[in-house]
Amino acid sequence: MESEFQAPKSFTFYLRSLLVSVERKLGFRAAPKMARAPKHARPHHGRRSTLALVLGMLLALSIVLLLLLALGIVSLPIGDGDAPANGWSSFRRRTFERGDGLGQRGEQWTEVLSWEPRAFIYHGFLSREECEYLISLAKPRMAKSTVVDSTTGKSKDSRVRTSSGTFLQRGGDKIIRDIEKRIADFTFIPVEHGEGLQVLHYEVGQKYDAHYDYFLDEFNTKNGGQRIATLLMYL
Repeated sequence: MESEFQAPKSFTFYLRSLLVSVERKLGFRAAPKMARAPKHARPHHGRRSTLALVLGMLLALSIVLLLLLALGIVSLPIGDGDAPANGWSSFRRRTFERGDGLGQRGEQWTEVLSWEPRAFIYHGFLSREECEYLISLAKPRMAKSTVVDSTTGKSKDSRVRTSSGTFLQRGGDKIIRDIEKRIADFTFIPVEHGEGLQVLHYEVGQKYDAHYDYFLDEFNTKNGGQRIATLLMYL
């Protein structure tokens, strides 16, 4: 019969001691075996950081939206017979300062015509009294409208524009300041970055051909910067 050979315990201990002694003399030790990671294991720290970033952005957007709602800058879409709402095509907003300006404007709401390029209609923007005030203020000062010379940046007569008009001094009185403040609130552009109100009048047959409000000359851009938005108020 075959029998398995079993080394005495003392012999095994002797071999281990000898191996340790040799390792010390040679100056190295056998590296312990490392447990192998599962083949399909993936690090989780990247996924956690991405999730934290997304949650942080959502939280920041929520805070901004709540702040805008609290300030009355925007509000949730509301539809009715006078202002039909199709998705985000229209939305309502409260006035920033109730009672500012002249007369009663009623409820104001914004109709979105386009996001790219941005085009909106601000319903109830001016009161009837404010319209009449601007007309009476500008009427004695009306003169033939001019255009900007793209080379010199100065005003000149042109057949492409046959209307009459005048500029009102920026911040000229309280009513004008209230209107300018309202424009800044609706457009999110500071009053200091705006121009004075320009009142225009068109007789039957008068016109202003298609054009850009954007300055093509260096004179006006150095004087007050480039135009980035235009707001038209029908009186």
